[in-house]
Amino acid sequence: MRVTPKTAEAIDAPPPHEAYANAPDLRREMHQVLALGAERDGRRVRTATCPPLDATAAERAWLLRRAALMDRMALDRPGAVGAAAQTAEQLVLYDRRHPGLVAGPHHPDAITLDLSRRPYVRQEYAAWMAAGRPGTHQEERRMPAMGAGATPQPSPGRLAA
Repeated sequence: MRVTPKTAEAIDAPPPHEAYANAPDLRREMHQVLALGAERDGRRVRTATCPPLDATAAERAWLLRRAALMDRMALDRPGAVGAAAQTAEQLVLYDRRHPGLVAGPHHPDAITLDLSRRPYVRQEYAAWMAAGRPGTHQEERRMPAMGAGATPQPSPGRLAA
């Protein structure tokens, strides 16, 4: 449990095993985050069959997923802690500019005792999953979550990675 320094309000950011309980396995999520980044940067064109997304929500979903991915990787690989903190800070900066997109109960500045901002990422990821993954393509939301050790199955008409 964390406490805000100004109000002494208790902050219960979920532990990693709860926040990421329904997350896709790391390999699948890494592939998705890289694909979203390529769309975002214009290196890959989104298919015309996908309905348009709210650009602000889509950007936030990408930042959140990337931060959560790096947080999950840092849990097993201590060398990734710096990258996890950096991507978490990018999410915090975005959420400060777009407070209406914050999904969890606490604003990004409420969790200040952990400078890595990783508890904020966990709070937001859990709330984002519970809200139905806003800012993602509809077909992505229909994909079942896959726990660690699960093997992703290729979609019809797609090759396995």
